[in-house]
Amino acid sequence: MATTALTEAEFGQTISENGIVFVDFWADWCPPCKMFGPVFEAASDAHPDAVFAKIDTDDQRELAGGLGISSIPTLMAFRDGYLVYREAGALNKSQFEKLVQQVKDLDMEKLKAEAEAAKAAS
Repeated sequence: MATTALTEAEFGQTISENGIVFVDFWADWCPPCKMFGPVFEAASDAHPDAVFAKIDTDDQRELAGGLGISSIPTLMAFRDGYLVYREAGALNKSQFEKLVQQVKDLDMEKLKAEAEAAKAAS
């Protein structure tokens, strides 16, 4: 499955309607983004059970700003609507494959229970 370009209008729906979503915030002028791009694209082909979306921070300034993106590339991973990973910087192929597997292996019932407990405590 190829990567998909994502806009502000589609962001929330994409996160909420798909089990696993990886989002790459990038810009055309960014050398580390260009280095990470093929790694992200290859992973999208290798893992058709997840959505791999790219957000051009120059084109989607309001979305990037609203999410506090101050450095690119920034990678976010969502599982069942929960943000489970957010980090700036390019990953190599083995690092990204390890991250993809970690996100797939998450115990979401435990994560959801912890989130509910934290919400109740506050």
